[in-house]
Amino acid sequence: MKRALSILLVVALVFLSAACGGGNNAANGGTQGTDSGSSSMNNAGEDTAQNGAGQQQEKIKLRIYAQYADDDTRTPYDYAVAELAKAYPHVELELEVQAQDDGQKLKTLAATGNLPDIFQSNMDIIATFRESNNIMILDDYVDILGFKSKMHQSAMNTLYADDGHVYAFPYAGNELVLWYYNKELFEKYNVKVPETYDELKEAVRIFNANGITPLALFAKEKWPDIALFDIFATRINPRGILAMDLDGEKADQFKPAADMIVELVKEGLLPKGAINLNYDQAQSLFFEEKAAMFINGQWEIAASTEALGDKVDWMFYPAATKEDYEKFKYAFSGGGGPSGYSVNPNSEHLETAIEVAAFLSLKYAEYKYTHRGNPIVATATDKEIVVPYPPMMEKLAEVIPNITSTTAFAWGLSNTKFKAALEDAAQMLMTGAYDGDQFVQDVNFGLEQ
Repeated sequence: MKRALSILLVVALVFLSAACGGGNNAANGGTQGTDSGSSSMNNAGEDTAQNGAGQQQEKIKLRIYAQYADDDTRTPYDYAVAELAKAYPHVELELEVQAQDDGQKLKTLAATGNLPDIFQSNMDIIATFRESNNIMILDDYVDILGFKSKMHQSAMNTLYADDGHVYAFPYAGNELVLWYYNKELFEKYNVKVPETYDELKEAVRIFNANGITPLALFAKEKWPDIALFDIFATRINPRGILAMDLDGEKADQFKPAADMIVELVKEGLLPKGAINLNYDQAQSLFFEEKAAMFINGQWEIAASTEALGDKVDWMFYPAATKEDYEKFKYAFSGGGGPSGYSVNPNSEHLETAIEVAAFLSLKYAEYKYTHRGNPIVATATDKEIVVPYPPMMEKLAEVIPNITSTTAFAWGLSNTKFKAALEDAAQMLMTGAYDGDQFVQDVNFGLEQ
């Protein structure tokens, strides 16, 4: 049955290549490589490594350009290659280690016609290579290989580029902004973990009355200022800052979020001179238990756990009302973009390269999830976790499948003039010497440029 299905899938792929390949070739600029001896297209990771007659397949060598610099990149790659050897024993990978040069070497390889069969890409590479027809459009293959069905719904933005096409099989998910808090301080001063803005204001009042800084924010860097604003914005519209960056919406709808931040800052939410506070200073306030709360990405989990142990946790973002708290509970600030393993459209073994790229991405993510203590991956796995997560990461891993939306970090915004205006306006919100009307005016001005 499985062999028959594989044959049907090959026929379907040939039909798709004939029916759609002309468009794909046009989009990718040139004739696609043939794939003599390639394996039957199947669900990624389920290849038999046998041809239709049951004979051992011809050996195929593929060049791959990938990260291989530290344990976080070497170990998942080695694991993926070891798993590949079991599923595709006829395929050999020739690794060229990715240079830490913002993609310059890869762009040179493409310009000189020496692009590897498979390469790791990001938003910049995708944007550049799709213009030069050096990256394969994978729209059909994410379905044929069953890759799309393995994606976390909350990570679909890492699969599709802004033009609606798929150019890479992603393994990294969306990084998230977390609102950390010291459980022991909340218990000591009998403060409820806030679910509403009124409860947050009450927490601010109580902590200030007891000489505790309510929230440590390294507002000097600007991106945390945008993150805090975005947290409040997502309680109004889950798209948050993306509604302005990508959807063409004005800042007016987010005036209540700006007003709430100004009100909280005036109530004493942040330490004095917060816009001069750097990361080390804000982190020290939190770690030394002089601040009750702290905002950073999920990458802070390890350091916070080491410093505070089981005293630290993260909370869901507060909202205007209890109803809004539940409604927007799984709308997170933070995000990511299209990236992962891409394929050279002119590869001599195109179909195998596509299949192998999908397989590697799945296994790369699998290892990071099971062995590296990292649930921030694009695809799901049924494998058991080998390295236990810290409690906060375990909690996050349970929440990730339920996340309904993400936004973006400041560095992921596409409109540079809007980004600059938002950075300045968000930082001004942290001073208290600003108001929602000014915020809307300044951000809209940036959007109109």
